[in-house]
Amino acid sequence: MDVHHTIANNQIPEIPGTVLFPFFLAINIAEALRASTGWVEPGLGPLFSLREKYYPGDIGFDPFGLKPKDGKAFANMQTKELSNGRLAMLAAAGMCVQEQVNGQGILENLGF
Repeated sequence: MDVHHTIANNQIPEIPGTVLFPFFLAINIAEALRASTGWVEPGLGPLFSLREKYYPGDIGFDPFGLKPKDGKAFANMQTKELSNGRLAMLAAAGMCVQEQVNGQGILENLGF
């Protein structure tokens, strides 16, 4: 079975614009909603100031009720999530570097 595994560094050009545009539009809308949740609108207060009831990272979206009620526990959870995200970014960067070094996709390196 001859399967072409895409190299991660070449994936963006392979995605059609009809997929990319809605994807980036959704990201833009989500970021605009997050910004309007946390930041004071220009003209209604000092520039670049947060709303008084807003805590950074808490946008009020918790459908499963996993957010700790205690502020210290919430800050601890945020630190764990940031550390996990940073580790994931390093892992993804390592995979991209490996693909550039040997010219094979990640799945090809694993024997698939």
